[in-house]
Amino acid sequence: MWEKQYESMDRNDLEQLQLERLQATLNRAYRSVRFYKALFDEAGIIPEEIKTMEDLAHIPFTRKTALRDNYPYGMFAVPLREVVRIHSSSGTSGKPTVVGYTKNDLAHWSNLVARILVSAGVTSEDVIQIAFGYGLFTGGFGLHYGAERLGASVIPVSSGNTEKQVMIMKDYKTTVLVCTPSYALYIAEVLEQMGIHPNELSLKIGCFGAETWSESIRGKIEEILYIKARDNYGLSEIIGPGVAGECQYKCGMHINEDHFIPEIINPETGERLPIGEKGELVLSTLTKEALPMIRYRTGDITRLTEEPCQCGRTLMRMDRVTGRTDDMLIIRGVNVFPSQIEHVLLEEEGAEPHYQLIVDREGALDILEVRLEVCDKIFYDEVKLQQEFQKRVQKKISSVLGIKVKLTLIEPKSLERTAGKSKRVIDKREK
Repeated sequence: MWEKQYESMDRNDLEQLQLERLQATLNRAYRSVRFYKALFDEAGIIPEEIKTMEDLAHIPFTRKTALRDNYPYGMFAVPLREVVRIHSSSGTSGKPTVVGYTKNDLAHWSNLVARILVSAGVTSEDVIQIAFGYGLFTGGFGLHYGAERLGASVIPVSSGNTEKQVMIMKDYKTTVLVCTPSYALYIAEVLEQMGIHPNELSLKIGCFGAETWSESIRGKIEEILYIKARDNYGLSEIIGPGVAGECQYKCGMHINEDHFIPEIINPETGERLPIGEKGELVLSTLTKEALPMIRYRTGDITRLTEEPCQCGRTLMRMDRVTGRTDDMLIIRGVNVFPSQIEHVLLEEEGAEPHYQLIVDREGALDILEVRLEVCDKIFYDEVKLQQEFQKRVQKKISSVLGIKVKLTLIEPKSLERTAGKSKRVIDKREK
């Protein structure tokens, strides 16, 4: 462990620490952030009266719209002169969300990323290749400084130029790859094209995040890259990477509860759900100075567990994120998550881990098309065998979803590859 005194803390002591830090955060937010003062006053919330974890449920949620409405610096709790780093989202769906960090925030951030890297099996002896984009996106710099805090050797190669990535990976003897899961799959394809076998590399571990991925994708990555694939979780509004990470037992990601309070709610009603039930993750920051977030609705669907882990950490764990509330498709009145379809596809021998969902409308009827890359053998095989494969998989998907879908088989490497987050869904319906 990186910080055993916190990672294996007695649960009662941890809750006491959380409450002390929560009360300090609530008071600072109320005094220094106009949004929170108005929110608390309207709800009749007095920060000093929040004395238990149950009391936290009385506080209204913070949503992403709050950051956009207070763009760029209205959510900051410190003067701009104390903010030493600024990141933001791309702003493709409106005003970008701007996040800031004080010197203490950066110190905490680096330390938390070092913590999740250690839990993944990374040591100071490793050579870490970071293939996330460097810039306003928090992933690149967050993992970079955390890896340096750990004492590892860092290669800040950034994203793209995949053949050069592979050359560096081989020549510099990279042992840890940091990127999105979909980009790891693409790197494996480029390795094959370049005639390089994974045995020729020094890779041991992959630390993947920034997009949802399944256990099937993990298995595929481990199989074709000969590595141990580890999941980690974070989001810019909370801190970036460093919120949670997997240990060697791969039974959920340990949430750094000494810095964040997790809750699970019903995404439709906002009701807090018991531990163990699946719903939307809500997070409150406990140590952020520049940008405290209180009951922030992440939009990510997961489940929490308090059961002890074999690694000795007592921190609560979260399941891999299976989807987002805003990624959910409603097709003919049925709620559909891409992860449901992915699970079916990747159980089929011959299916490649690359697919795309096309949603359209014919008249008043919603149409869902699943475009699936398949291996050469199936795509170029005799028509009868291809049709049998198509009918079988299409029937399975329709059975799982409860609606009819169209399955289109496409040749390998025909879908666009990207170093960033993969675009799984294209919704052509009129908004």
